[in-house]
Amino acid sequence: MTGALRRYARSFTGFERDARVFLLATLVYGVTLSLWWVDFNLYLASLHFDNAFIGLVATAGSAAGALAAFPASLLSDRVGRRLVLILATGVSAVGILGLLLVGSSLAVVACAALIGAANQSFFVVQSPFMTEHSHAAHRSELFSLQGAISTGVNVVAALVGGAIAALAARLGGFSEGDPAAYRVLLVLMLAAALVATVVLLAVHDDRPRARRRDWRTLEGRPGLPWSGEPLAVRPDLSRRRGTIRIGLPRLSDPGTFMRLILPGFLVSLGAGQVIPFLNVFVQHKFGLDLASLNAVFALTSLGTTLAILFQPALARRVGRIGSVVLVQAVSIPFLAVLGFSPILWTVIGAMAIRNSLMNAGNPIFNAFAMERLLPRERATYAAAASLAWSLGWVIAGPWYSLLQATLGFTAGYAVNFVTIIVLYTLGTFLVWRWFHTADAGPAGTGAAAPA
Repeated sequence: MTGALRRYARSFTGFERDARVFLLATLVYGVTLSLWWVDFNLYLASLHFDNAFIGLVATAGSAAGALAAFPASLLSDRVGRRLVLILATGVSAVGILGLLLVGSSLAVVACAALIGAANQSFFVVQSPFMTEHSHAAHRSELFSLQGAISTGVNVVAALVGGAIAALAARLGGFSEGDPAAYRVLLVLMLAAALVATVVLLAVHDDRPRARRRDWRTLEGRPGLPWSGEPLAVRPDLSRRRGTIRIGLPRLSDPGTFMRLILPGFLVSLGAGQVIPFLNVFVQHKFGLDLASLNAVFALTSLGTTLAILFQPALARRVGRIGSVVLVQAVSIPFLAVLGFSPILWTVIGAMAIRNSLMNAGNPIFNAFAMERLLPRERATYAAAASLAWSLGWVIAGPWYSLLQATLGFTAGYAVNFVTIIVLYTLGTFLVWRWFHTADAGPAGTGAAAPA
């Protein structure tokens, strides 16, 4: 067993230098994303904003992300993935600084929108970046490790963030639910975003012109900065340097493109009704304090981290799509426990298992999708997938607010959980229906578009 674990651990080595830098940036920026996810809604609640306004803020962030997705994609094709990643973390820092300096409802919505647009831009670019800085043999492991880092840092950030907020409350003489405790966490988020921006400056210049020059001299020489796939430069960009193309580029297979996106949209439509508000749900239902709530979310992230790391091994046994469908299907019954059990420990267990399984397959599916597309379509797909996810949350956020306003806490969440179960089931079925025959080989060897 030890030897097998050693061999499996070695499969996560051999990444290129810029891929390793990006993994470090993921680790650092993950602190910002984690604290935002776990504590921001609670910060708004501490300012005495009601659930309807919290839903509005979540909708503003999702809407801004939806609007930013395609511009980020097009900009990354023109100026390189590196610069867009740097801009994303930098703009996120500006939005967090705004939250620290202002407190009016309008300013909170504006800052949340700014941070939502920045985070979405980061997500849009990361998959094309990793694909273009990895070989096919290492791609599933790179995507999985990046996903594991993203969720693993949630464990540390949630536990440490909660402890720091509690310590600040004791030293400052205020309660843990006071807005001042959450502002300490906002400072941590700001620092992490700034450090991530500095780390990303170490990535090699990948602007199209520089990338073409380096590719001509380094092609076929492994171990050098551009030994992975070259950055796809659309021919029309070189002919129209002064313009930015509006709308979708011509797709080689529009049907496959849309089938890759639709299941994620259905999942997001369900997730947006529940997932952004799980912290409010658990705190309200069981009366947990900040430190305990952060510990609960840390536990769920730990489970997700372990599940993601072992997903490539499962993918080698049953295929990438088989592994994705398997873990997502098994996770669905735990949604019912999470939504309707009155016992805290069963809710925590269901949350941990559901979160672990539902998210474990995402990196593998992203790697699969990148290989099904032409290089010039990858950033467009990432933008379209992010846009679909954001649109799902934009639709779901007001629906959540409406249910809370009309049905109240218990009945409103009951409708939300039934809906998310139905949509998750449909999305998982479509992934299997459309792609199980397209994934004939083990992870990393499935059919791929020419690159």
